[in-house]
Amino acid sequence: MPAHDAPKQPARIGILAMACALAPTLAAAAPDAAPPAPQAFETCRADLIAWATARAVPQSVADAQLAGLTADPDVLAASGSQGEFVRPIWDYIEASITPSRIAAGQRKLAENAETLSAIEARYGIDRHILVAFWGVESNYGAVLDNPAIVKPVVRSLATLGCGDPARAPYWRDELAAALQILAWNQAPLERMPGGLTGSWAGAMGHTQFMPSVYQRYAVDFDGDGTRDIWTSVPDALASTANYLRAQGWKPGEGWGAEAVLPENFDAALADETTPRSLAAWRALGVSPVPGRPVPDETAEATLILPAGIRGPAFLLRPNFAVILRYNTALAYALTVALLSDRLRGDPGLVRDWPRGDRPLTADERRDIQYRLTARGLPTGGVDGKIGPKTRAALRAFQGAVGLPADGYADAALLDRIRATP
Repeated sequence: MPAHDAPKQPARIGILAMACALAPTLAAAAPDAAPPAPQAFETCRADLIAWATARAVPQSVADAQLAGLTADPDVLAASGSQGEFVRPIWDYIEASITPSRIAAGQRKLAENAETLSAIEARYGIDRHILVAFWGVESNYGAVLDNPAIVKPVVRSLATLGCGDPARAPYWRDELAAALQILAWNQAPLERMPGGLTGSWAGAMGHTQFMPSVYQRYAVDFDGDGTRDIWTSVPDALASTANYLRAQGWKPGEGWGAEAVLPENFDAALADETTPRSLAAWRALGVSPVPGRPVPDETAEATLILPAGIRGPAFLLRPNFAVILRYNTALAYALTVALLSDRLRGDPGLVRDWPRGDRPLTADERRDIQYRLTARGLPTGGVDGKIGPKTRAALRAFQGAVGLPADGYADAALLDRIRATP
């Protein structure tokens, strides 16, 4: 689901992310994430119709689509258990970068070589990154016909618009955009017996566009007169390329690379926000893994340690920020980036993840955020999602108590925070 402006909302919630979120091994939804009561939803539905008609949706379409609609209890449960935020990062990444996913992606590269060449020529987006998005979002379209996963977009967005008060305006705007698509006959409904379908969050098609993003960036690349991201691979991949180009993707620069760190490296330098030239990083003992393509020595990159000083390190180029606009979760963006490398034929990571660490529960992550906030170290909210602001607060605490300031939240750090006056 490409980016939008809603605060604290992941930029897209794809079909495979939904499947992960509904898995029984993941954390249950928060108590306040229960579906709205029937009467409450009935009242809210009238508000949704008014919201939609105020945004150029014909009254007849709004009434037809929303009258008699009921809330979907699975949708709010999924919104509280997003795999990008509730699983160890290595589990999330390795669930998508499997031998079968890599092999399938390489077959898709061969099968669609002519189309991908044409997309590269028009938009300047590397084919491997496009196919990686496709693989992560929908397993190359394999799950789009799975009735256990795919949901009616209008019902999902109406459920969220009524049952997620913190982000209700965003969900309601997306609902209005979906109704506009239906009202203006933009979607190839004759090819979709189930109607307008997508993920639990309303993301649609092979590469999971939200309705408003479909309206702005979807293109008709196969020339049949319809912007069909559901059944046309050329349209879906070209639409993704159009989106990435509009978000600032720089052709030929790649996303970055795994990095090798020197002994006794100062983890505080990996602050996610300070760019340095490749030459400057080398002067600090940091270099891309040998044998991988590297940019000019003057090219700038930031350094991240997503699993702390004991895990892999990555030098990130500006294009990585464009991936993050597709989905704001670091785990998601690294999955797309690393899958694109594997599709290109690169080997896996040189440094392994700290797999012996006990994953924190959602309550423990919230506890860390609460305690850091109470110390005057803002985390951006107590939501159990370890994002850039929380990692910055973690680094500040670690530095203050003499620990490597790598921003990594593990059980040992939680114990230290709890024990420190």
